[in-house]
Amino acid sequence: MKRFLLCTDLDRTLIPNGPQPESPLARERFKRLVSNNKVTLAYVTGRHRALIKQAIVEFGLPQPDFAIADVGSTIYQTDATGWHQWKAWDEQIAPDWCGLSHDELHKLLSGFPELSLQEREKQNRHKLSFYIPLETDAQNLIGEMETRLKQANIRANLIWSIDEPARIGLLDILPASANKLHAIHFLMQQKGFGHNNTVFAGDSGNDLDVLLSDIPAVLVANADGEVKNAAAMAHKDALYLARGSYLGMNGNYSAGILEGIAHYQPDVDAWLREQV
Repeated sequence: MKRFLLCTDLDRTLIPNGPQPESPLARERFKRLVSNNKVTLAYVTGRHRALIKQAIVEFGLPQPDFAIADVGSTIYQTDATGWHQWKAWDEQIAPDWCGLSHDELHKLLSGFPELSLQEREKQNRHKLSFYIPLETDAQNLIGEMETRLKQANIRANLIWSIDEPARIGLLDILPASANKLHAIHFLMQQKGFGHNNTVFAGDSGNDLDVLLSDIPAVLVANADGEVKNAAAMAHKDALYLARGSYLGMNGNYSAGILEGIAHYQPDVDAWLREQV
């Protein structure tokens, strides 16, 4: 087996926390594959470090070599001594914020009373996260914030979402270049991986920038219907939609990841078949 980089989203991609069933043997086969020293494993997720570690314990996931966390605003390298934030990535995205710290950017936006700072563990050097009441005109607020940031020559990406169970709005402010796609390209460059030995797996709308990029990608069978439609309309050659039946598995979650890897990497396909 030749060396390759596997980048995978967590929730509803590797983690079987959606409504669809998981193939019984899929996660064990996945763990066996990534334990091979030819495989470099990177988790790519909106979760922060503590939540990634929690998922590893809760779902019995393998320890990654790298974690692109906090919606792409941090990269961690892991080894026997722990998780180490990758300063090279911080330096790569820092110019977007003109060198401002998290606290300095917060101060710049202090004139917006609708903003309530999220908990400390949900913040980092290049991620400023707020709660916003749902009754707020979010589109207007974000427009005013973008104007303020542009006036300060700040290049930022403002990501709006809703925590349905908590009935609260969420707003993340990141450097414009801090995203999953840029972070994966950076990891590939730093570690000497090309498009012929890199695979990304995802399931949802926040994975689309990578799924529709030049990186070989797989969309697991349990993916959201709208994302499947967007992927089908894109007619991208290097995008595989898991269908199930590979090694008798259903294509959901880790089964879909394995099916996609086998599609792109024939030597991995041969290795997996030998393990059956």
